[in-house]
Amino acid sequence: MKELLKKLFNYFLIGTFAVVPIVIVLQIIFFVKGIVSDLFQIVYHFSDSYTYTALLFIISFAILVSIGNTLVKNGRSWIISSFDFVIDRIPVLSSIYRVLKKIITMFSSREQKQAKEVVYVEYPKEGVWVPAYITNRYDNWYVLFIPTSPNPTSGFTVIVDQDKVIKSDMNIEEATSFIVSVGVDFNKVEEMKNLG
Repeated sequence: MKELLKKLFNYFLIGTFAVVPIVIVLQIIFFVKGIVSDLFQIVYHFSDSYTYTALLFIISFAILVSIGNTLVKNGRSWIISSFDFVIDRIPVLSSIYRVLKKIITMFSSREQKQAKEVVYVEYPKEGVWVPAYITNRYDNWYVLFIPTSPNPTSGFTVIVDQDKVIKSDMNIEEATSFIVSVGVDFNKVEEMKNLG
C-alpha cells in the first residue's frame, strides 16, 4: 500500500510539472486578453461604436509597427524621443523609466554584444558555477546579472574580474531556458568539463 501511494504521488508530481508550463502560458494569454478587453471596453465606452473602436485599435497597431520600423532602421523615433524629453523632467518617474528602458534594451538590442553574452561565474562560493549575463564592462571588470531559478527576472548583480568568468556558447534564450527549467533544458554538457 505504501509503495502504491508513493508511485501515485510520484506520478502526480510528474503530471503537475508537465502541466505547469501550459498553465503559465494560458495565464499569460488570459492576462493579455483581459488587458486588451478592458482597453476595448474603455474605448468603446467613449466612442459608443464598434467601428470607431476597431479603427482606433488598427491605427494604434499601425503606429506601433511604424515606431518599431523606425527604431530598427534609424535607432530612434521622434515619438519616443519626445516622450523621453517629457519624462526626464519628472524626478521619480525619470529614474524608474530610465532603468526599465536600459533593462529592456539590454535584452532586446541587436547592437549591444555584451548584453547578449552569457558566462559562468563561481557564485555564491568557489566550486559552485552559475550562468550570468554580462550587463556592462569597465576595463578588466565585468558587471554581471546572475538570475535565479526558476524566475530569471530576479537575481543578483555582481562585479567580478574578467579572470573569474568562463565564457559560454549559450545565447540569452538558451540561458534563460536553462534557468527557467531548473537545469532540465541544458544542451551544453561539454561546457561543464571546462568549469573549474
